[in-house]
Amino acid sequence: MAGINIALRYILAAGLIMTASAAARADDPKSLTCTFKTGSARAFEKGKFKPVKASPVTVALTEIDADKQSAMLPGGKGNVRVVRAVNALHFIEIVGEGFMNLTTVYDKDKPNGLHPAVHSRHFGILGQPIVSHYQGFCEGK
Repeated sequence: MAGINIALRYILAAGLIMTASAAARADDPKSLTCTFKTGSARAFEKGKFKPVKASPVTVALTEIDADKQSAMLPGGKGNVRVVRAVNALHFIEIVGEGFMNLTTVYDKDKPNGLHPAVHSRHFGILGQPIVSHYQGFCEGK
């Protein structure tokens, strides 16, 4: 009898996850404009990561298709990989030089109508590693 109760719990949990997943798919935006006004950046120099000024960043994504795990930058400039999480979409961009940008966009916050988001850049200039991390919001369409 205990085995049946455990099996029933797993079936109910799977059903809830599938229902939540279907609802998330229906709400997935097809494009996003993300604004990151605050953040921090560090550059590696003389054996240490040192703080540098982080300028505001805007990220735009179009043709978002989470089922096909793809999105585009405006103007068709580069593929972006999309990975679905329980309450978020991760956008992974590998730029021409091989450096990486990662943007995570969470489900819409009902009070303000925007998607909370974070954006990280892992890159370098003339062999100098530079990393940055931002917090902001995205508007979906």
